[in-house]
Amino acid sequence: MSQVSAEPEAKPEATEHAPAALALSVDEFAALEERVLRAVNLVKRERVARTSAEEQAAQAEAKLAEQSLRAEQLQGEVNTLRAERDHVRQRVERLLSQLDALEV
Repeated sequence: MSQVSAEPEAKPEATEHAPAALALSVDEFAALEERVLRAVNLVKRERVARTSAEEQAAQAEAKLAEQSLRAEQLQGEVNTLRAERDHVRQRVERLLSQLDALEV
């Protein structure tokens, strides 16, 4: 005679545990997906920040070049004015010495 077992087979139990394992995998996948999305957003923000920083650096370099040129022009003007001042001083000293010679 064959025996009929009243105990459930092992397969239904494994099936019962499989959804839990699958749910855990889905949760892990969702967490991984969230981390990947955060990483993608972080990379996007960093690229925007880098582009902005590069633009600001380029603008600063352009201003620096412009200011350097202007500083060279101003230094040239200062040198010219100093030379003119020295020339005027020499002429005034010559005139004063001629006046001193007349008083003698």
